Amino acid sequence: MVSSSHEAMHRIFQKDPALLTDALQDVLRVPFPKPHDFAAMNVDLTEIEPVERRVDTLLRAETDEGTYLLIVESQGQPDKKKLGSWPYYLSYLYEKYSWQPVLIVVTQSSATARWAAQPIHLGMGGCPSLTVRPLVLGPDNVPLIADVDEAVANPSLAVLSAMTHGRGPQAPAILESLVAALQKVEPDTAAAFAQLVDSCLADPQVKQMWRDLMTTMQYFYRHPLAEEIREQGRVEDRAETVLDLLRWRGIEVPESVRRRVEACTDLEQLKVWSQRAVQVSRASELFEVD
Repeated sequence: MVSSSHEAMHRIFQKDPALLTDALQDVLRVPFPKPHDFAAMNVDLTEIEPVERRVDTLLRAETDEGTYLLIVESQGQPDKKKLGSWPYYLSYLYEKYSWQPVLIVVTQSSATARWAAQPIHLGMGGCPSLTVRPLVLGPDNVPLIADVDEAVANPSLAVLSAMTHGRGPQAPAILESLVAALQKVEPDTAAAFAQLVDSCLADPQVKQMWRDLMTTMQYFYRHPLAEEIREQGRVEDRAETVLDLLRWRGIEVPESVRRRVEACTDLEQLKVWSQRAVQVSRASELFEVD
């Protein structure tokens, strides 16, 4: 299943395509020409054969030096299948459009970044017929922005910084600097950035810190993300109530039951389970249909 973190790590470049080329130029020191126009493209690269091939984000960048296709892949961990699919993406897109394809991998993991940066050689050892060299953005090269002035000067990069580095002892400074930057950004864009950051924060304490910071911004309460966060809080509280009721009654809660309850996002279903939790004799009876 594709995680919200996976989605956020590449969708930020759909929201702000210029951030991608800025990162190539300023972070990776790649002499990519300055685009004067961007366009999102269909990410489905499936041909007639019933094998689904889909990139995460695909952008067309128009520059004075020609047209480029920017393929953005969000990668949570090493995946041997990518050693075949990434060369396919590049070859297929070049054959179809005759525009130069550029593969960019984004990750929150240093180990995954090192893995993704390794060249992919296809063909004979020492004399490959095809070599793919992904460009990788990760914790080791994306700047850590914990200074308010830096964040305000480049809000989009500050968002990417928070998504990549939003953990550990520096998290409070990173997030507080980002809040200051988002207050200078148009409200709808700021709220969209806030949601992307929220999706990427894996540490529960850091995520709660971010949500507390966001709810202090008046516009945020009017944005759909605010209601989503409040609804998520209600769901999490109800799920915990279901499990607590079982434990208080001395009923053993197997791991499979705990996972199913905590994975449920249907508030009405959780209400039904909480009512059953005061009556059942076994935890598994929560899920029995009346």
